[in-house]
Amino acid sequence: MRFRHRRAFYVLYDGTYLVLFSAILATMLALGWQGLTPTWAEFNWWWLLALPLVTHLHILASVFIHNCSHGNFPKAINRLVGELCGIIVLTRYASWEIIHRRHHKYSDDLDKDPHPLTKETAGYWKFTWHTITNVERQLQMQFFDLYGDTEENRSFEKRRAFTSYATNIVLIACWYVFLGPVGFFLFFLPASVIGFLHINHFNWCTHNAHKPEEGYFPVNLDHGYYWVGNRIWFGIYYHGYHHKQANLFNPMRYEAFQKAKAERLAARKAAGPRA
Repeated sequence: MRFRHRRAFYVLYDGTYLVLFSAILATMLALGWQGLTPTWAEFNWWWLLALPLVTHLHILASVFIHNCSHGNFPKAINRLVGELCGIIVLTRYASWEIIHRRHHKYSDDLDKDPHPLTKETAGYWKFTWHTITNVERQLQMQFFDLYGDTEENRSFEKRRAFTSYATNIVLIACWYVFLGPVGFFLFFLPASVIGFLHINHFNWCTHNAHKPEEGYFPVNLDHGYYWVGNRIWFGIYYHGYHHKQANLFNPMRYEAFQKAKAERLAARKAAGPRA
């Protein structure tokens, strides 16, 4: 991550997004762009049948950016896919990568995991609220871990946070103008809210929320709703396997991958040393 090697990376990264999307927003307004979707007068309520598909695609964008943070797409397109998905889920790729890698490093640590499942955050809604309030704090903590918790760095992080929030506002405004009121309020906004609640539910349930008496740690879920989710979202509820081997695009394939790996090693051993 460039974040580890350049102190000003995040300000420059979000600053670039801020300038780019400010220019896109200004261009759309200057050209009198009317929105991609029809106006309220032209709207038909049966179009709402498309909302489940839009929501599904939004969740897929989260699945893909998650995989990008582990380099699971081909190297030539991994960053591009991550950046495009970040625009869709309103988080940006660098933010996701920094926070998610911290989650893997400090999984379920109340002080260092961006979204820990512990006794203090056991309920879903409490867990969700803690995630909302904690992600920005953990982004700052990651910076302090690398560059020191000093007054100068705290002031620097405040400016970085201002840039990040301003970028989010402009990005949301771009989506509103690009889609138009109908597309934004009836499709993009609901899909974004549902997608956000879903990703929090995913993080919650796959850390053993259903069996708190056993403790909190990454687990695999593959029954009922989770069985369906695994088939349409590339095995996301096999989270226990994901934490064991994060470079698998679909962690449902973990056992098959390990079996094939063992067979290759056995075959090489049987073949003996090469001449």
